[in-house]
Parts: sequence; C-alpha cells; structure tokens
Amino acid sequence: MNKIEHIGIAVKDIENSNRLFAALFGKEHYKIEAVESEGVMTSFFKCGPNKIELLQATSEDSPIAKFIEKKGEGIHHIAFAVDNIEDEIERLKEEGFKMILEKPKKGADNKLIAFLHPKSTNGVLIELCQDIDD
Repeated sequence: MNKIEHIGIAVKDIENSNRLFAALFGKEHYKIEAVESEGVMTSFFKCGPNKIELLQATSEDSPIAKFIEKKGEGIHHIAFAVDNIEDEIERLKEEGFKMILEKPKKGADNKLIAFLHPKSTNGVLIELCQDIDD
C-alpha cells in the first residue's frame, strides 16, 4: 500500500455536509459523482495532500444507508492507494484477510476499488484504490 488515498465519511445530507466541510477546509469540494453500483452520491474535498470523500445514500438498501442506520453519520472507511489492486487482493487474502469484493470494480474518482471485511481488520472498513488508466 502506498498511502492513504482518502477517508470516507457517511452523511445524511450531502448538500449540508458540503457547506459544513467547505467552511471547515476554507474551500469548496472539487467533484460530485454518483456511483450507481454502490447506491451513493459522493463529494470530494482536497485538504492539503489528503482527500475526504462524503457519501450519501441514494437508496434505502445501500451500504451507506445501512451504516448510518446502525452507527449514525461519521467515518465510514479509510482508503489506501495501491499500484496493482488484483495483486494486492491476492497478497492480503494470503495473509488471512477477508475481502468483501474478490474482484475490483469501478468506483468514484476514476478508481478501481475493493473492500476488506472489517471483521478481519479490527472493525475498520478498508478500501483499496487503484487509478484507472484513461
């Protein structure tokens, strides 16, 4: 793993949260994007070299809706940048980690993504992210 790619925060209202985080960071978000496969609307902020991803559910059965129902708004996941997501998935499985996604899929911000199950990572949802070559 190369670095923290972003921190994902589950929110109930992305417009209100965009205003809150714009005031906090002193700048507006740089991108809003729907990810149909995950049932979310995302908004990205840059804060120095780091990124924050806000996630609002677009359907009641999305993972974010379930997360907020169970735990409320807050930090949802930590994403790490990797060079080769398929190799990293295999390496982590060999180390005994459980994957939610065995194969990567397209996510927000031009990334391939896969998630490790929090039961194998001390309760923290970990996302792997690889840039998609255009």
